[in-house]
Amino acid sequence: MPKGYWIAHVDVHDPEAYQSYREANAVAFEKFGARFLIRGGAQQVREGEARPRSVVIEFKDLETAIACYESPEYKAAKAFRDPASTGDLMIVEGYDG
Repeated sequence: MPKGYWIAHVDVHDPEAYQSYREANAVAFEKFGARFLIRGGAQQVREGEARPRSVVIEFKDLETAIACYESPEYKAAKAFRDPASTGDLMIVEGYDG
């Protein structure tokens, strides 16, 4: 079964408030077995445009990735994220080749 992924590109406007989001999202991510593959590391945009922060989070499958996003735990964390940042987030099924 293919894994599920969150792929996010984020522009953080208020780093202090965003830290509150990071602390709060740990509850949902632990509950749903999330694993960070990329979390705001150095990046080079070679084509097109991108936001300054990229994040990729792996879940055991697409259904779990969706359930995490829709969970009360993540919704509580997202309340900290929304005023502190602007971003794009997609939930994607991995390739099981």
